[in-house]
Amino acid sequence: MYDLVCIGASWGGLKAIGQVLGDLPADVDLPIVVAQHRHPDSQEGTLAELLQERIDRPVLDAEDKMAIESRHVYIAPPNYHLLVEPGSLALSVDERIRFARPSIDVLFESAAYAYGPGVIGIILTGANDDGAQGLARIKEVGGVALIQDPLGAMRRTMPDAAIGATAADAILPLEDIGKFIYGLCVQPSGTRNETSEEVHS
Repeated sequence: MYDLVCIGASWGGLKAIGQVLGDLPADVDLPIVVAQHRHPDSQEGTLAELLQERIDRPVLDAEDKMAIESRHVYIAPPNYHLLVEPGSLALSVDERIRFARPSIDVLFESAAYAYGPGVIGIILTGANDDGAQGLARIKEVGGVALIQDPLGAMRRTMPDAAIGATAADAILPLEDIGKFIYGLCVQPSGTRNETSEEVHS
């Protein structure tokens, strides 16, 4: 059983995240935590508002000590690292990691520590290698590692780095990621292996 979905993206991320969340069937009720690289001076709430227009789930900027609730989507606010703790979220203004704050690596590594094999990590389009090590950590603790197919990414550097860092459970076009998560969480056991074989065949 899974506890949490973590998504990391950079260049081109708004469209990619919007499609993944929009395609996610309503009966997938996991909380979703998102780190999207943005300019430090970006206005808080803007990304959440844009995503809220596209999906039928509560979308909000994360706050320090905010409780994690099912079906909610939590966005790392600009210029803060977002960390996952058991049952709640935390914000940090520690130094930038790979020039980024929020850092995808920080989010993913904290989620792996808090929830272990209960985490589904997803790396989408982006122009640097942030998130590759964090996704590898999720995989190391028994979680699921999903990566957008670099061929369809607006910028493939981030997916390529993630592919090089870990043995992904699946490398998928954007339009298949929601269905894959549905297979993991809702359909009978065995779907994950069958789907993975289809993806890699």
